[in-house]
Parts: sequence; C-alpha cells; structure tokens
Amino acid sequence: MMNQFPREEGLDHSLNLLREGYMYIPNRKKSFASNVFETRLLGQNAICMSGEKAAEIFYDEEKFMRNGVAPKRLQKTLFGEEGVQTLDDAAHRHRKSMFMALMTKSRLEALQDITEKQWRLATRKWEQMEQIVLYDEAKEIMCRIACVWAGVPVEEGEIKELAEQLAAMFESPTALGPQHWKGRRARKQVEKWVEGLVDQVREGHLNPAEGTALHEISLHKDLEGEYLEGRVAAVEVINILRPIVAIAIYINFTALAIHHYPEQKEKLETADAKYFQMFVQEVRRFYPFFPMAAAKVRKDFSWEGYLFKEGTLTLLDLYGTNHDTELWDNPDIFNPYRFSGWDKSPFDFIPQGGGDYMMGHRCAGEFVTIEIMEVSLNFLVNNIMYQLPEQDLSYSLVTMPSIPKSGVIMRDIRVK
Repeated sequence: MMNQFPREEGLDHSLNLLREGYMYIPNRKKSFASNVFETRLLGQNAICMSGEKAAEIFYDEEKFMRNGVAPKRLQKTLFGEEGVQTLDDAAHRHRKSMFMALMTKSRLEALQDITEKQWRLATRKWEQMEQIVLYDEAKEIMCRIACVWAGVPVEEGEIKELAEQLAAMFESPTALGPQHWKGRRARKQVEKWVEGLVDQVREGHLNPAEGTALHEISLHKDLEGEYLEGRVAAVEVINILRPIVAIAIYINFTALAIHHYPEQKEKLETADAKYFQMFVQEVRRFYPFFPMAAAKVRKDFSWEGYLFKEGTLTLLDLYGTNHDTELWDNPDIFNPYRFSGWDKSPFDFIPQGGGDYMMGHRCAGEFVTIEIMEVSLNFLVNNIMYQLPEQDLSYSLVTMPSIPKSGVIMRDIRVK
C-alpha cells in the first residue's frame, strides 16, 4: 500500500506559483507538514519536493530525466533549445564533459586575473561619476569577463547592448508581456550572432585560444563524431556567457550583505581566503537565486512510501532547501561561520542545483560563480570606498529572479 501524496486541490496552480515565487513550495511544505506534496502546474500533475533526501533522489538519473521537461517559454529565453540541460544519460555526460573541461585550474586562475582587471577598469571610471547603479554596472563587468574568458570577440561599443541581451534571457522567463518577448528577441539575436562566430571558428577565420569556451564548443564532437549543429553550439556558448552575466545578481546581494552586516565588513578587511569563501557561500545560501529545478519521473518508483508515476513533472525546491531548519541552524540569520564545519554535501547546499558535477546535472558554472564572487567581494571591501544613499534596498521573494529594487545605488566612489 502506497501513501497518498498531500495534495493541493484545484484545477491548476501555475498562477499561484508566479504570485508566490520562491515561497510557493516552502509555503505548502509548511501547511502540509510534509517535504513532498502533489499539485497541478501547467495543466498537468506535478510533485514538489524539498530537503536533502529529496535532492538526493531527484538527482538519481535512474529515476528522473530532463528531456522534454523545460517549458517552451524557458527554452526560448533562459535555456535555449537542445542545450546540455535538456539531455540525459550518455549524451548528457558527453556534453557535460565538454563544460567540465573548461574548469581547469589554469583556466580558473585566468578567470581570476580577468575579473580583477575588469573591476579595476570599472572603478577608475566610477571615480569620475556622481553615482552608479551597481546592478547595471555589474552586468557590464560580468559581460566583459565572460567574453574575454570565453574567447568571444566583441567591440567595446557593443558590450552594453550584449550585457542587456544576455540579462534579458534570465530576467524574462517568468515575466508576462513585453518583458518576456524582450527575452525571446534577445536570445534569437544573440544565438544568430554566436552561431556566426562558431562558423568562423570552424572555417578557420577566427582563432580563439585553446581552452576557451568558443574554441572548445565550436570544435566539440558528439557521440557520433559530428560537430554540434551550429545553433546548438551557439546555445552552449551562451550557456557560458549568460550565467556569468547573471552573477551580477549575486554581486548585488554581496553588496547588500556588506551593508546590512557591517561587522562582517570589518572581519573581511583582515580575513584570510577561507573566510572570503565562507562569506561567498553564505551569500549564495541566504539570498534567492534559482527558485527550483525541474525533472520528470523516468519510470514508476516508490520513495518514502509514495508512488512516483512515470512522466510526472517534479520540482525540487532549491531556495527552501537552502533555508531548511532540518539542515541549517537558524537559516534566516546571515552567518558565514556555518560553512566552517560544512561537510560539502552535494544535496544540502544547492543554490545552483545538486548532485555530481561530472555525471549529474549540477551546474558546471558553480566553480566560475565562486571564483568571480570572491574576487568581486575583495574589491567591494578592500579596494574601493563608497556611500549608499537612501534608497529601496528591499528584495522580493515573489519576483523571479529577485534583485534589490534600487539595484544598489553607490555614490562618492573612490579607489583605496
């Protein structure tokens, strides 16, 4: 005998998900007193899960698959079509190995150098300005970092537009109306441009350095020994560029944490590298980024006394798991020291997904995120002085992605 899922009654709750955002699953987890429940989303039955045990089963590829899961509105904006996120089994592992090959020690060290240089260039410019909006500036900085590191050639005069196009891809998936269509147009335009770069690499007219994303993805061959279709290769290059630009969200929350917890700033001014990493990890745990991950049941199986039926859409609560009282002491308190004894479980701390990097669906770009955030944190604490004027620094747990409303306005910026 199988247990009955706690079930949310009603024909469809897609609008409720949009209204409640990051708190959709945590709210129902609390009301049902259960880490798993059933609902209806996008016109179909859906299972929602939260917690470490849920994450562990969710990333079991024998039980869940990703192909055919992402709605078209996400494929047309956030993910692109036929990218690594939509693959399973051998095809996924082969494509994922292409991304993991970009994360070598030497390439990550190069990323640190590029990031430091771009922050230095930006702060010199800011000294001449009355004020800046950090979110807007960070998107441009991240775009420059992404293009240099990925080997993607772009003219200085095109950076601002490209940064906005890449940002539109992650700012628009849950939006309605003009903002959503802006994201679709942006993806279409950038994919066409990057596909042209891929063609140039293959034809020998463009020669990005070996080890860069543009070089490796353009010349990558699938399991049949064929180049990826040009459009798909462009999607995968964008899967490097877009997430790096999205780190601008974390940069905003980093500045917010420095402002809201001044005692942390004092510690960081004399802290070692370990504490910087702990602080960065706590920013990634504490503040909202990805709300949830999606998969569908590969074949019938039972777990915790519940029957998971083949083909059922399943959502894993990322934000809620990172704030789970069963996993974290006082999760709503910002405390970097909680990571001093963290055992690096692949299933309790999952701001960018969980599981194994090489074999599973955990985001390969997590390495990139941490490297860039640590360098950026050092600049905000130890390399510049600035003032935050009165502004609305609140952020929403409904809007996805969540960004401080003012974008973090800075004035009187000076290099130390």
